[in-house]
Amino acid sequence: MQASAVRGLTAPTGTLGGFVAAGVRSPLLMLVVAMYLGGFVLHAVAIWFLPLYLAQASISLSLPVTVLVSRRLSEWLTPAHWLGVGAIVVGLALVAAGAGAAGSARSDAAFAATAVGGVVMLVGLARSGLVSRAVTLGLLSGVGYAGSALAVRGVVLPLDPAVVVTAFTVPAFGLVAFWLYSLGLERGQVRVSTAPLVTAQTGVPALVGVVLLGDQVRPGWGAAVVVGLVLSVAGTILLSGEQQTAGERPVPSA
Repeated sequence: MQASAVRGLTAPTGTLGGFVAAGVRSPLLMLVVAMYLGGFVLHAVAIWFLPLYLAQASISLSLPVTVLVSRRLSEWLTPAHWLGVGAIVVGLALVAAGAGAAGSARSDAAFAATAVGGVVMLVGLARSGLVSRAVTLGLLSGVGYAGSALAVRGVVLPLDPAVVVTAFTVPAFGLVAFWLYSLGLERGQVRVSTAPLVTAQTGVPALVGVVLLGDQVRPGWGAAVVVGLVLSVAGTILLSGEQQTAGERPVPSA
């Protein structure tokens, strides 16, 4: 739905302001935003109660679904793409089986400053003009969604200035990531933007959660979780191939 909506926009979308101005006039894109917000509420609950690597890896299940439904846009799958779908499903099963207790939330000035710096860096890269291909736009949007997920861990009670600042970065990351992903969908095939997005928003929080936030793995399941994450990433890489097959729609030009 998001791909169909952004490809139907007539106003320029190369800047964040232009994209927002065009997007609010698209009922279909506003429906997509509403669905994102509903999904985010559920995702936020998962982030608070599950290890980040499991909460984020679960999002990878959206990739096979998205790829399958993208047939509605005449984007077809090769055997390698089907192999990628299988790798993601098996990998997520291993990650879920090995998940342990979630780490604690973190709220302090350093965490808030890091979150703000991440938003500024993301916007700077987007405005630099260095990122224009669908695959790189997808990757950068994944970093943005990863930042949003990590920032959720800093939104706790009682409220203090650090928590309030961190809370504002959650939608800020999400808005910039949504824009970059939309640009990727506009300029390339759905799977080409979605695969690196899922990889980034899965891998970055998983690493940070285990190293810095205290997320745990079930005893004896460390290797299985690593294998599961590797399979999930490998599957997304397979699905990001841009080879065209018979009946596939032309890739829009930038």
